[in-house]
Amino acid sequence: MQAWAEDQGIAGSFVNMMGDPAAELTKALDVEMTHPGPPSVGIIGRCKRFALHVVDGEVKYVAISEGPDDPAGDDDPSASLAPALLENI
Repeated sequence: MQAWAEDQGIAGSFVNMMGDPAAELTKALDVEMTHPGPPSVGIIGRCKRFALHVVDGEVKYVAISEGPDDPAGDDDPSASLAPALLENI
């Protein structure tokens, strides 16, 4: 995660990059990909593309980018990108 933050130019900023290697948060938020998809891309067990607006521990808004044949939201991630999140908070 540190290397990714450095690559994105946000290392040392107010943005915190965190991993979820055991998928505990992914499962607790019910955002685990279960679509069979092509096995070669390792979809099962990965986290869906999502954004949360949380205030004092209370989830105010949830956005998940996914489609029937696009479980990762790669074709249209707009629902979970910053402009959509800002529009809904």
